[in-house]
Amino acid sequence: MTLREAAARRYHTRNRGGIMSRLDAMAQHMWDARRARAKYANLPDELKPGSIAEAYQAQEVYHRLAEPVYGPVGGVKVATTTKVMQQLMGITHPCGGAIFSRTIHASPARIAKSDFVNLRIESEIALTLAADMPARQAPWSADSVAAFVAGAMPAYELIEDRNAVYTETNAVSMIVENCWNGGVVIGAPRPVTRKDVAGITGRQTLNGKPIGEGKSEDPFETLAWLANLLAERKRDLKAGMVVITGSLIPTFSIQAGDRCVFTVDGLGECVMDVT
Repeated sequence: MTLREAAARRYHTRNRGGIMSRLDAMAQHMWDARRARAKYANLPDELKPGSIAEAYQAQEVYHRLAEPVYGPVGGVKVATTTKVMQQLMGITHPCGGAIFSRTIHASPARIAKSDFVNLRIESEIALTLAADMPARQAPWSADSVAAFVAGAMPAYELIEDRNAVYTETNAVSMIVENCWNGGVVIGAPRPVTRKDVAGITGRQTLNGKPIGEGKSEDPFETLAWLANLLAERKRDLKAGMVVITGSLIPTFSIQAGDRCVFTVDGLGECVMDVT
């Protein structure tokens, strides 16, 4: 029996007794697939969320399943920030997910490729929060979040897409599965203003050779967007959380033995060795 068949049977069987809700079934299906290291697949039709809002509700259930393994939520991420990815998934906006505390690694970090089915890397600017950002204070703007930013640093997001076929992936399934986050590597934070991090250049090397360069947009705008997304579900951002704000260069793949160094003007570097 495949994971999809098992999930469908479990959903229909348990719901006759009222044991498992539809949201539970969505989250459990994606969590079981991840734990089994199965090739990524969308939720089956009978479990597919009917809306983006329902997908985020199921994502919260997924977080509860993941926390005993990966630790409590220690940050948030933005995904599908490019028009190309949004068009592939049939949406017109980014998506958001969580970062679990045990998957936050300080630079220089050693990351085992074998811990992932298909590890891909995004080079980003991360922010850390100085204070709680209560949902009741929404709507947030790039200006209003400024007082809550403790610092910024270069970062890597570890993408675990489990060999997903991007042209076949739908946004609601990816959201339930926490937008493929497999953790982050973060540099040392430095105090910043909004102006300090908007439009700055990041440069990526792989084994000492340049492979990409790009400019940031406005990380404070991304923080505001994520805070508003959480506020829709009455969820706060907490002091000390890490917020990653989107890749400056195209996503890239790595192999065991690789050394990745991402340097951002004014923020220093983030270093990762892949074992």
